[in-house]
Amino acid sequence: MLLALGLAVPAAADEHHGTVATPVCHAATDAARTVEAMIPKDAWNCTGEGWTAREPLGWLRFDAASWQGEVVPRHFFTRTARFEAITLYALDRDGSLRGVRYTESEGKSFPGGPVFQLALPEITPDTTAVLARIERPHSIPLLTEAGLVRHTEDAARTLEEMMLLALVLGMLVLPLMFDVSFYLVLRESFVLFHALMVVAMMGYVLFAGGVISVVASLPVAFLAIMAPLCWAVGCGAALLFLSRFLERGALSRGMRRLTFWAGCWTIAVPGFFAIQFHATQAFDDTGYFLTITPAAVIVSVALIHAILRGSRSAKWVAAAWFPLILTSIERLTRGLGVYAGPASLDLMMFMATGIEVVVISLAIADRFFAIREERDAALTEARMLEQISTRDSLTGLMNRRAIEARFDELLTQGFNTFALIDLDRFKAINDLHGHQVGDAALIACANAIRTTGERDSIAVRLGGEEFVVLLRGDRTLERAEALRQAIPIRIAQDVPGLDLPVTASMGVITLAQAARRSMAFAEFYARADALMYEAKASGRNRLAYERLTVFAERPAPRKREEAA
Repeated sequence: MLLALGLAVPAAADEHHGTVATPVCHAATDAARTVEAMIPKDAWNCTGEGWTAREPLGWLRFDAASWQGEVVPRHFFTRTARFEAITLYALDRDGSLRGVRYTESEGKSFPGGPVFQLALPEITPDTTAVLARIERPHSIPLLTEAGLVRHTEDAARTLEEMMLLALVLGMLVLPLMFDVSFYLVLRESFVLFHALMVVAMMGYVLFAGGVISVVASLPVAFLAIMAPLCWAVGCGAALLFLSRFLERGALSRGMRRLTFWAGCWTIAVPGFFAIQFHATQAFDDTGYFLTITPAAVIVSVALIHAILRGSRSAKWVAAAWFPLILTSIERLTRGLGVYAGPASLDLMMFMATGIEVVVISLAIADRFFAIREERDAALTEARMLEQISTRDSLTGLMNRRAIEARFDELLTQGFNTFALIDLDRFKAINDLHGHQVGDAALIACANAIRTTGERDSIAVRLGGEEFVVLLRGDRTLERAEALRQAIPIRIAQDVPGLDLPVTASMGVITLAQAARRSMAFAEFYARADALMYEAKASGRNRLAYERLTVFAERPAPRKREEAA
């Protein structure tokens, strides 16, 4: 790209390069005004003020004094903007006129600037002035930035300027890559809005900066539309980005909505005026600048509002956008014809764009880390809440809610043995020793049936002194009995001072493979509960067992095994 830019802006071929003749007078008239009526000097405004693009005809006058003693000009050039036709006249001393008319499609953009050129009629030593008749001018800079040159390179940007534009364009690629990477992680809408803003800014540098002309020769109308359209989309996307980027609470609800809908307005309404239909020529230039101006105002108000509310991200954005807002205001002022200035002033806006790129990338990175910290904290809190909702607060075992939610999945995984445990005469412990000792006994029971690192056993506290152990694999009945017998030993070890051993009764159900999917948790619990009470009725401190082979509405006759 830099090589192409270097070729597009060659070194001066002779000593007269750089000579540009500028208009000394201008006028705006109705469509009926003839060129003959514009020959007298009193038909012109030569004050340098009062520029307008609202009338059907815009006129420019270049006096020969601006090039006498220099090389005679051969080309008319001006800012790329829409128009219907331009007629160029050479006025000689004897009052004769030579003219050539060009339509919009005949304008030739050339590398090295946002300008297009038209060949002048023959300029002779007798030529006293060049008059330009512009039909339906859509832009004031189309008039204020016109000039006459002998070599088209004289109107081009310098190599340094084009390299600066190429540098800004290259810098815009980096945040676009960041946006893609961040969106894959964050999935936040503000990342997409910023990507749209970056793409629009790239388009603006390409079309308004004239960089696109280095690699492609495009119609003047297309170039004239794309530059202001990209700027409108970029400004609108900036407002959309701001409405979603700042921290929660940084903008009030009303201000956030205002910022969002102002972004939509800026894309739609100035975007419409940017198309520059010939039917809207009388007001589209003014309409564009007046309808895009609120964007700068609302952005400024929103940022001040957010900073006053303590927003860290708003400070980053303000630092990034402040130079861009200032240069945009300067461009708006020129666009409205408040004053005339050279196209080189646009370089300030491109430099501000480069500053914006660097700072806003840092802002997004800073926000990215903040959001990641917020999400990590939220995930940690969610895990804690999940643990609270699925874990028994006293023993740390899974609770009934958790086991019921996963019961079908656990059956599928082979946990087909359901052992219901109830501590014998537990109420007496609370009555004689207090609830604190009772809680210690429950914790000790949980530790006895909790098999840390055991993948084939799951311990659950249902509530009170009731526990469930789910088992899978071989010898599940023997393993359940071993856990039951471990309970009084662990309680005696962890809770000294009890008068009698704290034993447990257990009801165990094993579901055969054929019936694995035929029972819900509540049905398992009801059958195991009945077996557990049978064990208690038989003297406590024992196990009652049943193996189910088919599903039945009522419990089938049970085979019992009792352990002393």
